[in-house]
Amino acid sequence: MHRRSPWTKDSAMLQFFLKSRSRVALLTVCLCCVAPGASWGDVIELKTGQKLEGEVLKESPTELVVDIGVEIIRVPAGQVKSRTASGNATPATPAVEKREIYSYADLPARSVKELSEKFGEGVVLVQTPSGLGSGFLLDERGFCVTNYHVVEQETRIATTIFQKNEAGEFVRRRIDDVAIIALNPFFDLALLQIPVQKDFKFQVTHLARNNDLREGDECFAIGNPLGLERSVSQGIISTRNRNFSGITFIQTTTQINPGNSGGPLFNLKGEVIGVTSMKLLASEGLGFAIPVAYVKHFLDNRDAFAFDKNNPNTGFRYLEAPRRRNFAKPSTSPAPAP
Repeated sequence: MHRRSPWTKDSAMLQFFLKSRSRVALLTVCLCCVAPGASWGDVIELKTGQKLEGEVLKESPTELVVDIGVEIIRVPAGQVKSRTASGNATPATPAVEKREIYSYADLPARSVKELSEKFGEGVVLVQTPSGLGSGFLLDERGFCVTNYHVVEQETRIATTIFQKNEAGEFVRRRIDDVAIIALNPFFDLALLQIPVQKDFKFQVTHLARNNDLREGDECFAIGNPLGLERSVSQGIISTRNRNFSGITFIQTTTQINPGNSGGPLFNLKGEVIGVTSMKLLASEGLGFAIPVAYVKHFLDNRDAFAFDKNNPNTGFRYLEAPRRRNFAKPSTSPAPAP
């Protein structure tokens, strides 16, 4: 008589649990579903406290496909609490590739709740005498990206950092005397530098390495719409190449309102894929963000847009093209021989 493998039984129960999300069915079942002697792959801890170990075959923003040795199972990303390399006591530190003032990181897919908690400190409130907006930190030296229109014609700029205390709650911390480093009105981008604080380090955000967005991909924004600090909104990518005045924007259903301007648009790995900049008035679900490719180009060539408060002819001022004066059709007769 054929006997069913106990490991297969546990796997079936795990799938039942993940589909039904019942916490009672497996209270007495160990989910370390790995064959005896196996020591490869990752240890995945679920939000219920159970664990399973196996090789992650595929990872997407919505699920992990895990080979546990005798069966392949699908784990919803929203059920994953942590993921640790097999044999390690602490979660593996993501590989970070640093550029001059920004960085890339190999980040795992996580839920919006986890990502907003992790990168919430990296999003700041930008304040000027005429209004407010949002921004996000690039590195530990305080470099911060926002929209040009947030700081346009302003020199007195302050930021508010939302720092976690020992209880895990966000506490407001205002920092004045923020410096303007570069301005790019063509792509509506600005680079600021917040003074470094001695008693805490800035939480940085990472830019997306590749422009691999697809319509329908989930995303979310963190910002300060209408002054409502640290608001999180979620949506999808409607299209990745909406054209306005010769500039490509990401169109998203993520809610964007005044005050969100300059804040980050994240994917479900916590990478910044764009800078939220505008929405269509009298409409819902029609928000737009500046793609991260433009942001990286601006940062890599920031010297061309450097701000100098003592020089009115700084690098972002250009002459208008001459107007056409002769409206006649161009001549079709051959040019005279020299």
